[in-house]
Amino acid sequence: MSLQSHLTELERRHQALDRELNSLIASPSSGDTEIAELKRRKLHLKDEIARLKADNTSVH
Repeated sequence: MSLQSHLTELERRHQALDRELNSLIASPSSGDTEIAELKRRKLHLKDEIARLKADNTSVH
């Protein structure tokens, strides 16, 4: 898998988590722990995307 396709997949997953998170926040039955877990996963993906982009920039 190329770096660009990997980044695209990570960004797609990040957007999917964002949509899921917004849906949970809008739902009165969602729990704080579930929301916190999605936020952690989303932040992890964001950090991974930023790291890969920074590594790619420093290589060129």
